[in-house]
Amino acid sequence: MALYSIGDLARRTGLTVKTIRFYSDRGIVPPADRGPTGYRLYDVDAVARLELVRTLRDLGVDLPTIRRVVEREVSLPEVAAAHAEALAVQIRTLRLRRAVLTAVARRGSSPEEMDLMHKLARLSEDERRRLVDDFLAAAFDGLDTLPGFAGPMRSMTPELPDDPSPEQVEAWVELAGLAQDADFRAAVRRTAARYAAERDEAGHAGEPPRPDPAALARDHARPALAAGLAPTAPEADPVVAAVVAAYARDRGLPDGPALRRRLLERLEEANDPRRERYLELLAVINGWAAPDPLTPALDWFTEALRARLE
Repeated sequence: MALYSIGDLARRTGLTVKTIRFYSDRGIVPPADRGPTGYRLYDVDAVARLELVRTLRDLGVDLPTIRRVVEREVSLPEVAAAHAEALAVQIRTLRLRRAVLTAVARRGSSPEEMDLMHKLARLSEDERRRLVDDFLAAAFDGLDTLPGFAGPMRSMTPELPDDPSPEQVEAWVELAGLAQDADFRAAVRRTAARYAAERDEAGHAGEPPRPDPAALARDHARPALAAGLAPTAPEADPVVAAVVAAYARDRGLPDGPALRRRLLERLEEANDPRRERYLELLAVINGWAAPDPLTPALDWFTEALRARLE
């Protein structure tokens, strides 16, 4: 059996004598024998071990784990799988840091804002989920089992990807702030509760969801808005009449000042710029198409309805 001195081993592997001696002292590459004067001699297995050790070290595997691999206490595939997962976590962390730093550089953020952005962005998936779940529970608790509410809850759930862009990090930070805003939570809750109550009142609780008044007003107002029609112009009368008639019919109530005031209140409540901003941020985070803006059409219709009430 051929034996090699530590110098021979260094020449065959390209490693330094000091490095081989270091691995040898730790029992990772033990000598096969000793020379007459006590110098170490290694067999061909040492060459293979050193190649494996160098590869694992290049991949970031620690020495205790390497020793367990070469001693066959743990299999190489197990170690490879564990370190691949560890590297995946490191890569996700680095990508997130890059996105945060890019966003900070673009926004000209203060140190305080950068710290907040970093803390919110690096929340674990479970922590982000809890934050969103708390918001959805505050808005829909007790309503989530009713027909028509599961879809809106899913549509309001952000999913920050593992490799977010700077825009997605910025959007997530702003959305997280909105989700923790007690006043915004209360406003979403009021809107959801009112919608549920009106469905019960009209006897539609067990039926598929009907058009929301805000969607009804938006769809009727958009053509008039696009045509440049003033909300106070007489030509806007049919638009207001059509929406009011549909709202009254859906709720089984007669048209009149009380119903119109109720509709106006409902639309003003729905026309919350924070709600629209939440949906815009949600689209950025989830990679969805930007939502159709609701505000211009609702502004037009609420002005038209208010003018006719006055």
